[in-house]
Amino acid sequence: MDAQAAAGPEVTFPSGEERPALGLGTWRLGEDAARRAAEVRTLRLALDIGYRVFDTAEMYGDGGAEAVLGEALADALRGGLPREQVFVVSKVLPHHASEEGVLAACERSLRALRLDHIDLYLLHWRGGLPLADTVRGFEALLRRGWIRLWGVSNVDVADLRELAAVPGGKACAANQVYFSLTQRGVERDLLPWQRVQQMPLMAYSPLDQGELADHPALREVAARHQATPSQVALAWVLRHPGVMAIPKAGNAVHLRHNWTAQQLVLGDEDLALLDRRFPAPRGPVPLAMR
Repeated sequence: MDAQAAAGPEVTFPSGEERPALGLGTWRLGEDAARRAAEVRTLRLALDIGYRVFDTAEMYGDGGAEAVLGEALADALRGGLPREQVFVVSKVLPHHASEEGVLAACERSLRALRLDHIDLYLLHWRGGLPLADTVRGFEALLRRGWIRLWGVSNVDVADLRELAAVPGGKACAANQVYFSLTQRGVERDLLPWQRVQQMPLMAYSPLDQGELADHPALREVAARHQATPSQVALAWVLRHPGVMAIPKAGNAVHLRHNWTAQQLVLGDEDLALLDRRFPAPRGPVPLAMR
């Protein structure tokens, strides 16, 4: 498949850098050695299809997901894929997010990923350590060339404003949160705030971890477009400017279905129906997490 011909929407980071709005998550990979070879093959297929954004974390499989991704990437890079075309995202656990702890965690992730730098490094969620310490750690990583950008995950507007007031905190390049048809709370305040900052919102679990894959409320729209319910749910997330979706896909069929969802254009009638069946909250709601 010609990846460029099939390319979909993009998001723009504060630096002006553009990256694909569709990526691939790696949660639950690397947990079972017996599945490792199959998982590596799935990620290699994703690269062949055209996926260029990959999201992982030191927490996933206790580093196992990073190792699986690292093996797949090493094979693709040996085969001639330019490193600059791939955008790798990983995350540091909050209890490792001290100034020194961030350095040690990132070094472990780089070894597992077999890379000399991570493109975007996120604080997985806010813990008890001061944000200023974490930012200083991220700044040290930038100086060493171990990361190119840093950001946060599972953080709402109040915490983002607090972060922006920390020395160096305005360099936050992204925020990764739970966003799907059933979890629309970010549309009220968080997503508009991030758009003003030109800070992409990375949507994890856009398919509710598979729960929307055959949701009856999506079947009418799916039939209209000769698509699947999961493609409709993913296309709905991708239609939001400034949003990058990172669904997980465990096999070739799901990888290809998610990829082609980029080309699915939902019309006004579709959107009105989805709004009725999955209404946005009427007021503020706590940030959803999974």
